[in-house]
Amino acid sequence: MGNCVPVSPSILENKTSLDLMDIIGNLSYSEDYLSNLDYADVEPCHNHYCPVFQRTAPVFLAVACTLAALGNGALLVALAKCPHAWGRPHGKALVAQLTVGTSFFALLLPFFAAGIGQGWRLGRGLCKLSHVLWHWSLFAQGLLVASGSCGAAWGGWDPPSRRLAAALWAAALLLAMPAAFSSGTVPAPEVACVLRNVDILSPAYLAHLALCLCLFLLLPAALAAGTLVLPRLRRGWQPASCLPWLFFGLWAPYGAGLAVDFLLHAQLLQPTCSTFERFDFVLGLCEALGILHCCLGPLLLLATGLRRHRTGPSGRG
Repeated sequence: MGNCVPVSPSILENKTSLDLMDIIGNLSYSEDYLSNLDYADVEPCHNHYCPVFQRTAPVFLAVACTLAALGNGALLVALAKCPHAWGRPHGKALVAQLTVGTSFFALLLPFFAAGIGQGWRLGRGLCKLSHVLWHWSLFAQGLLVASGSCGAAWGGWDPPSRRLAAALWAAALLLAMPAAFSSGTVPAPEVACVLRNVDILSPAYLAHLALCLCLFLLLPAALAAGTLVLPRLRRGWQPASCLPWLFFGLWAPYGAGLAVDFLLHAQLLQPTCSTFERFDFVLGLCEALGILHCCLGPLLLLATGLRRHRTGPSGRG
C-alpha cells in the first residue's frame, strides 16, 4: 500500500509542501550540474500530495473495505444457493477463489487506513507481513484470472483443479516475498508503514517491481495477444469471460505508474517542476483505481451469475 513520507526532514518547507530544490539535493545531483542552473527567476515547486493523501486515503480505504465486504458477502451467499449459476469460462471453483482473494485483500485495508490516519503502531514485523499478505492476494488473483482465461482449467473442483489451485496460491506467496524485504516502517512525524523502505536500486525492490510489472502489464498483454492469435481462445471469448479482465484493466495504470516512478527516482528521466507537483497525485489515483477491483469485481461476477441463473445455465461449473 502506498504512503507519503518525506525524503528527509530537511526537505520540508512547511507542513503542507515540499521544495523541489531540496528534493534534488537529496537525490544527490552533482554540484557542477546544479551550478549551471539559474533559479533566480524560477517559481518554487511545491508538492501538496502528503496532506491530501493523509486526509483522504483513510476514508477511501474504509469505504472500499465496506463495499468489498458487502459485495463478497452477497457473492458467497449466491454461490451457496446457486452454485451452478457460474459455468465456463469461470466456474464456481474459480469464482470462489476470486472471492477469497478479494476478501483477503479488503480485510487488510482497515489496518493501512488506521496506519495512514494515526501512524503505524503495530510494529515493523507486522508492517512487512501486511505488505506480503496484501501482495499475496494480488498475485493470486492475477494468476487465477490468467488461468481462467486459458480454456477450461476450472470446469470443476476435481483433483487436477485442486492441484492447480494449490500451485497458484503457493506461487503467488513466493512472488509476494520480495515485498517483505523492501517494506518497513519509517520515522516521519508519525511512524509510517511503507512499501519501499530501501534504496530504489536495491535487489529486493527491483525484484518486487519486476514482478509487479509482469503481473500488471506483461501478463495481460500476453493473454490478449494469445487470444487474438489462438483460435481456441478466441472462440471462447464472450462477455462473461471478459469480467475477470476487470482486474487487469484496473491495475494496469498503476503498473505503468510504478515504471515511471522508478525511472524518475533512478534519474533515468529528468524530473520537471510539473512532474514533481503532479506525479504523486497520478500514482495515488492509479493505485486507488486498482483497489476498486475488490469492490467492482464481486459485483460484476454476482451480476453475471444471477443473469445466467435467470436465463438458465449453459453448463455446470
